[in-house]
Amino acid sequence: MITCIIIEDQPPAQRILKKYISDVDFLTLKGVFSDAIQAIDFLKTEDIDLMFLDIHLPKISGIEFLKSSKNVSQVILTTAFSEYALESYELNVVDYLLKPFSFQRFFQAVSKVTSIKPGTPSEEQKEIFIKSGYEHIKIIIDDILFIESDSDYTEIITTNKKYLSHEPLRHWAEVLPQNQFYRIHKSYILNIQKIEKLVSNLVHLQGDFKIPMGRAYKDNFTKNILKL
Repeated sequence: MITCIIIEDQPPAQRILKKYISDVDFLTLKGVFSDAIQAIDFLKTEDIDLMFLDIHLPKISGIEFLKSSKNVSQVILTTAFSEYALESYELNVVDYLLKPFSFQRFFQAVSKVTSIKPGTPSEEQKEIFIKSGYEHIKIIIDDILFIESDSDYTEIITTNKKYLSHEPLRHWAEVLPQNQFYRIHKSYILNIQKIEKLVSNLVHLQGDFKIPMGRAYKDNFTKNILKL
C-alpha cells in the first residue's frame, strides 16, 4: 500500500484527486492540505510515500517547497500551466500532470511510483482503468488479448469480455507494458503472451482469434518478437 497526501488549494481539484485516489486500491490518502506550510507541519511527525503537489500555492509555491525540502517523498506535480514541465523534471519528480487530466493519465502517473519505501524495486503494473460513461472499469492487463481500432474508438478484447474506449490506439501503445504488447497492424495491438502460432500473415491468439499482420510491421515483429 502506498500512502499519499494532497497539497492543493483549489477545492474542485482536491475533490478530483480524492476521487481518483479512492479508485486505486494500492493508494491510501493520509491528508489534504491547502498550502505547503500545513503539509510541512504534518510531515514533521508522519512519513508518507507520495505527494500530489500543486505548483501554484499560497505562501510558498510547489516549486519553492520542493527546492527547500530535503528527503521529500516521491512527488507528482499538478498544474494548469505547461511551462513548468522542464523545471519540474529537473527536480526529479515522478510525473507532471497537466490539468485537467483524465483518470487514465492519473493512473499512468501513479504506476510510476517506484515503491512504498525508498530503494525497494516496484512491482510491474498489473491493471489499467478504462472510462466507460461515468465509470472507471479496472481491467487486468494479463487478461487482454488484443486491442482493435475502429473509427473513433477502440475495442479492448479480454479473455472474457469486450470493452469500448474512446482513447485512440496510440494511447494504449503508450500506457501498456511495451515488453508485453506489440503493434502488428495499423489497427491492432496484441498481447504477445497470448500468441499460439503464426500462419502466413495471420497471428493466432488464444480464444481462436486471428489477427492480420500489416506488411509495415512484419519485419520488426518477426525479428524482435519471434526472433527469426
